[in-house]
Amino acid sequence: MDGRDKPGHDGLGSSSFLQGFSTHMHAELDKVVAALKEFYAREAFLFEHDLGERTLVHRLAVQLEHQFSDFQVDCDFDRLGQRTLQLPHGSIVSTDDHLGKSIYPDIVVHQRAVPNNLLAIEVRKAGNHQPIEHDRHKLRALTDPHIWFAYWIGAMLTLGPTGVTASEAYVAGAIDEALSLHLAQRLKDAGIGAP
Repeated sequence: MDGRDKPGHDGLGSSSFLQGFSTHMHAELDKVVAALKEFYAREAFLFEHDLGERTLVHRLAVQLEHQFSDFQVDCDFDRLGQRTLQLPHGSIVSTDDHLGKSIYPDIVVHQRAVPNNLLAIEVRKAGNHQPIEHDRHKLRALTDPHIWFAYWIGAMLTLGPTGVTASEAYVAGAIDEALSLHLAQRLKDAGIGAP
């Protein structure tokens, strides 16, 4: 066995694999941007009437379903097969949903039965005064490749009345600066990003 059967060893070198992986992540985040653009085109009422964050999350999930037809889109999904999502003991993020600090992401894009966890999204309403660090910890944990239910990509989206006021992308348990810049630029190009 010469190692070419492992990810990143396609006979062209690991940089080819990483470039393809990056292109795939860009494509998946572009679908998120398309869903957000449609969300903002259809859901002005929610912002005009100052409806809550959970309502925004649900309506965004509806638009994401149109972009990810080969996946299921769920809100507050707490399972992987028969197992409940839980982090190892001592983790910063609680698994007690009654405290509103659960590990359950706002939106997931996944294949329930396989399981294939593609995307975890945390949504914040602009003006949310709760510390953002909890959501960041959650996305770092959910994308950590050492956790058995890791998602390929995590996204933090802060929704303002006319567009996304802040965004972050997470890969492998950390903020990915290049992917975050890509997401911010695509949102801006779509007319729904921060100036």
